[in-house]
Amino acid sequence: MPLELTSSAFEHNGAIPVRYTCEGDDRSPPLAWTGVPAGTRSLVLLVSDPDAPDPAAPKMTWVHWVLYDLPADCTGLPEGVASTALPAGTREGINDWQRTGYGGPCPPIGRHRYYHRLYALDTLLGDLGRPTMADVVSAMAGHLLGEAELMGTYQKQLPTL
Repeated sequence: MPLELTSSAFEHNGAIPVRYTCEGDDRSPPLAWTGVPAGTRSLVLLVSDPDAPDPAAPKMTWVHWVLYDLPADCTGLPEGVASTALPAGTREGINDWQRTGYGGPCPPIGRHRYYHRLYALDTLLGDLGRPTMADVVSAMAGHLLGEAELMGTYQKQLPTL
């Protein structure tokens, strides 16, 4: 069975509900996964938006969440999981707000895509300090056993006049 990443809050390629964005509660959506490959020692979860700042002319990928060294037997994360409630051993990297933790969709213009990517690794990455997503991706090189993707979209609500 291949590694699969899902959310009870939105479907793959579907709209992310407002509550998980800067216009709502800015809380992480519930995530679940199955099919973790044999030999997995840790998992990595990266959430990013490749459409920043404008999907018509993207200039960068904005990083929303960086988690690594999640235990191999972990099967998901609850909605709004706080740093203090992450599974034992989980480490956090910094997002593009220069802080740890989840930062929800908050696109300045247009409908953006938000990729939730889960990676199964044959190793623990260990203490990387305050790593960026790029640092974690670099440390993962040569250790990938499987990967899964869940993509949701979001566009800010238009103000009522």
